[in-house]
Amino acid sequence: MRSLVIEDDPATARYICRGLQETGHVVMHRDNGLDGMHDAVNENWDLIILDRLLPGGVDGLSILARLRELGKSTPVLIVSALTSTDERVHGLRLGGDDYISKPFAFAELMARVEALLRRANPERGDTRLQVADLTVDLRSFRVRRGTTPIVLQPRELRLLTYLMRHEGQVITRTMLLEAVWDCHFDPQTNVIDVQISRLRSKVDKGFSPPLIHTIRGIGYVLGVRTAHERSASDAVAQEAIPAHATAGDVTGNAAADSTAADTAAADTTAHDMGAGERTCA
Repeated sequence: MRSLVIEDDPATARYICRGLQETGHVVMHRDNGLDGMHDAVNENWDLIILDRLLPGGVDGLSILARLRELGKSTPVLIVSALTSTDERVHGLRLGGDDYISKPFAFAELMARVEALLRRANPERGDTRLQVADLTVDLRSFRVRRGTTPIVLQPRELRLLTYLMRHEGQVITRTMLLEAVWDCHFDPQTNVIDVQISRLRSKVDKGFSPPLIHTIRGIGYVLGVRTAHERSASDAVAQEAIPAHATAGDVTGNAAADSTAADTAAADTTAHDMGAGERTCA
């Protein structure tokens, strides 16, 4: 879930951004109207949280009006200290989807965010994800495998929910970098392999059937896979190996993508993951 927060007050911005990140959002923050306008109209967002009074020569309602002029239907939640009935009506009539007055409780903000996202994405309206006996409650952020509770860190939760929403689909590393890390370049680390290994150790270790599968040289897929499907995916991955690759290259690639190698990477390259996290926040 990609969210843009346009808010000039540092304390309010930190409060909103931290809360959204803890609930699985990838958040970008802009503290002025000019930068906020640029990002709002030039990128795709699942949600925009917008202050009205902004520095930079562009106010919040100008950003909102421009979005709607361009035909963008991104849900916009206005957060403002302008709280009179006339001000709220004005913001809603210009295209705001909801309006919350400062100061506010984060629980109310999130309830409004959830309502906006349900209306904008009816297919995501369900607050529970399930694949086989793996479940995620999107309201309480409780994860279970059967009756066993699983404790995940925020990044692990974002990674798992993204994979579950795309059950059965092969997800490439580039797709994961963009969707989970909001990173649009190769950070030159094995951050994804490390995080997948950690997630697999929590979600699959000690459970049957395994749900997180590596597609060698391509990416990952979450779901229940038969032996035939695993063999077929291995064959596809083998065909993807360049003709000039040596036997050592093939062996090395296979080993690098195996579960054992992932686990070893998690133990020996934690510093790489840290660098990746800093690079792709």
